[in-house]
Amino acid sequence: MGKSSRVNQSGASDFLLLGLSEHPGEQPLLFGIFLGMYLVTMVGNLLIILVISSDAHLHTPMYFFLANLSLTDACFTSASVPKMLANIHSHSQTISYSGCLTQLYFLLMFGGLDNCLLAVMAYDRYVAICQPLHYSTAMSPQLCALMLCMYWVLTNCPALIHTLLLTRVAFCAHTAIPHFYCDPSALLKLACSDTHINELMIIAMGLVFLAIPLMLIVFSYVRISWAVLGIPSPGGRWKAFSTCGSHLTVVLLFYGSLMGVYLLPPSTHSAERESRAAILYMIVIPMLNPFIYSLRNRDMKEALGKLFGGGKAVF
Repeated sequence: MGKSSRVNQSGASDFLLLGLSEHPGEQPLLFGIFLGMYLVTMVGNLLIILVISSDAHLHTPMYFFLANLSLTDACFTSASVPKMLANIHSHSQTISYSGCLTQLYFLLMFGGLDNCLLAVMAYDRYVAICQPLHYSTAMSPQLCALMLCMYWVLTNCPALIHTLLLTRVAFCAHTAIPHFYCDPSALLKLACSDTHINELMIIAMGLVFLAIPLMLIVFSYVRISWAVLGIPSPGGRWKAFSTCGSHLTVVLLFYGSLMGVYLLPPSTHSAERESRAAILYMIVIPMLNPFIYSLRNRDMKEALGKLFGGGKAVF
């Protein structure tokens, strides 16, 4: 491959984000839809953080991690949607080389943190239901803060390493990415140099931040199910399992959309299918999370009532 067909990574040209549609007439509609979804996402998740921080009754491990999940969701969506909206508004498809790598870094970091928080929230419910006598020790404020710091470090380091490894990759002259964001797999397909290390890094990050959290969630809910089924009273069983309903709904939506892309055979993959799944887990689910956790949670509804309804539930 000649030098003329490569992009010099030290002064690389822009990448092209092909987005969701190539039809100019659809761009205003897409802009309106995704701007509305983004605003709802930001307001909803920031409202969850405000409610939890302002109500002393919600200063518990479960709501501590929920507030951090809302912050992570807001940041995860903000890593890609504002650039997509800017490109639609300016009728441009470009993203700079440095901008693409920066976006990729934040997507990997906050995506990994999202998985870790979902896993620790499942563990919180497991301890609360299966080992209630040890809950205050196993989920002490100091331990929760330590786990959160550990997750930030664990997700930041691999995301940074993967991003730095991409700076060593030479890209071909064709730099069109068939997504609305800088997808790591799509980026590697544009490479003209060896990418084995980068591909191994993607696999390793998938195992650490996708497979392992999912295994922990499944293990927690298997143990929770056994414990709940052992409760003699139907009312007691429903009360115990209802505390997990919101979290379980979010988990099913989030991992269901991810599996729809990454666990299908490669022959069934398409840019359109991957983009639709990405919209689901990067935009739709972060937008729905505040509603799921608010509408299905009595404590959240009461806290929202205190904040906006003078002490009455707002739902």
